[in-house]
Amino acid sequence: MASLEEWGLAGRSFGTWVTWFLIGGDLYTAYTVIAVPAALYGAGAMGFFAVPYAVIAYPYMMLVLPRLWTVCHRHSYITFADFVSGRYGNRWLTVAIALTGVLALMPYIALQLVGMRVVIEAMGIHGEWPLAVAFIILAAYTYSSGLRAPAVIAIVKDVMLYVMVLAALIVIPIKLGGYARVFELANQSLATHIPAATIHLKQGQFLGYSTLAIGSAIALMLYPHTATAVLSAQNANVVRRNAAMLPAYSFLLGLIALLGYLAIAAGVHTKDTSAAVPLLFLKMFPEWFAGFCLSAVAIGALVPAAIMSIAASNLFTRNLYGEFVRTKMKPHEESNMAKIVSLVVKLGALVFVLWLPAPYAIEMQLLGGIWIGQMFPSVVVGVFTRWFHPWALVAGWAVGMGSGTAMAVSLGLKSSVYPLHLPAFLGGTYAMYAAVPALLLNLVVSVVLTLVFRAAKIDNGTDVTDASAYVG
Repeated sequence: MASLEEWGLAGRSFGTWVTWFLIGGDLYTAYTVIAVPAALYGAGAMGFFAVPYAVIAYPYMMLVLPRLWTVCHRHSYITFADFVSGRYGNRWLTVAIALTGVLALMPYIALQLVGMRVVIEAMGIHGEWPLAVAFIILAAYTYSSGLRAPAVIAIVKDVMLYVMVLAALIVIPIKLGGYARVFELANQSLATHIPAATIHLKQGQFLGYSTLAIGSAIALMLYPHTATAVLSAQNANVVRRNAAMLPAYSFLLGLIALLGYLAIAAGVHTKDTSAAVPLLFLKMFPEWFAGFCLSAVAIGALVPAAIMSIAASNLFTRNLYGEFVRTKMKPHEESNMAKIVSLVVKLGALVFVLWLPAPYAIEMQLLGGIWIGQMFPSVVVGVFTRWFHPWALVAGWAVGMGSGTAMAVSLGLKSSVYPLHLPAFLGGTYAMYAAVPALLLNLVVSVVLTLVFRAAKIDNGTDVTDASAYVG
C-alpha cells in the first residue's frame, strides 16, 4: 500500500453495501454479543439502554457524518483529528483529540480479545496460547491489506451473527416453553440478585438509563474506528444511505440483548456474566451448531479489533508523531509507520489482556466512553460552526476529561452512573451517566473562555478548510 489513505481508508472506495457491513461489523463487536446480554443477565432492564442509544445514534449520524465526510474528502483528511487541525489550526487541540482517541481505543481492542478468550474457554480450551494465535492472525491479515481485510471478513461475520441470533431466539424459547415463561423465570431470578433487579426499570433508574443512552449515542459516532469506517465510503450519499439502513442492526441488537434473559431461563449459572451467552449455546444447541455460534462470536472480534488498530495507527501516524516531526512524511513513509504502529497497538492490547484481569479491561472501557464524549465540542459542533476559540476548547476538554475520570474513579471504576449531588433547591441528587455532566462542564468552560479569549484578543488560530465543503 503506497499511502496511508490507501492502507488506512482503502482509498475511500467502498460503496453502500460494503460500508454497511463494515460499519455494522465495526460498531457491533464480539463483546457486544457478550456484554449486552451479560448486562441483562446480571442487572435486568438497565442493560437495554443499548437499544435506544442506537436509535438516537443514526439520526445524529445522518446529520453530522455526511458533512464531516465531505470536508475530510475535500482536504484528504484521514482522521477526525485531521479535521480539528484544519478547522482550528491549534496543534495542542489536535494532539488532545488524537490522544483521547488512542486512549479510548486500547481497552476497546483488549475487550475484543477478552471476548475471544471467553469463547475459547467455553470450548474447554485453557491457557494463553489461543489468544496468542488470535493475535498473530489479526496482525497478519491487517498488516498487508489494511482496511480491505476486515471489510471482506465483516460480510461473513454479519451473516453468521444473524443466523446465530435468529436460531437462538426461535429454537431456545420453544424448548423453554415460550417467551412468557422466559420473562417470568428471568424476573424471578433477577429478584434474588444483590442488588435486586427486574425486567422493568425501577424507580430511580430512569435518569441513569436515559443519560446512558444519550451519552453513548454521542460517543458512538466519535470513536476513531467509526471515523475510519465512515471515511472509507465513496461519497457522502453512501454515508447517508447507511444512516438510513443501519437501524437494521438496532433490531439485531435488541434480539441479542434477549439472550441474557434466555440464559437465566435456561438455568445457566455463572459468576462471570460474560460467560452467560457461550454457556447458553453449549447447553441448548447440538455441539456442531454451538461451535458455529461460538465461531461467529470469535470472528466478530477480529473485524472490530482490526479496524480499531488501524484507526489507532492512523491517529498516531498523522496526529501524534506527525504533528511534531520537522519534515512532513511522504505517503509511503506514513503507510509504513502506520503498519508498524498497528502491530504495536495489537501487542499492547494482548499484553493488557494477558497481564490484567478481564474486569479491569471492562472498567477501563467505562472510562473510554466518558473520554470520547469530550470530543463533541471540537468535532461535532466544529463541523457546524467555528465560533469556539481553540484554546477554550483545549481547556474545556481538560475539564471534561478530568471531571469525568474523577467521577468514574470515585465509583471504583465499577459503574459509570454517578450520583450527582446538587443543592436541595435544584432537586438534590441525580444519578446519571458520568459522561453527560462532564460534557456539560466541558461546554460551559468552552463557552465562557471563548468569550474571555475573544475579549482579550488571544490568537484564534487559522481555519484552512474550504467553506464550500460545509454547504448542504
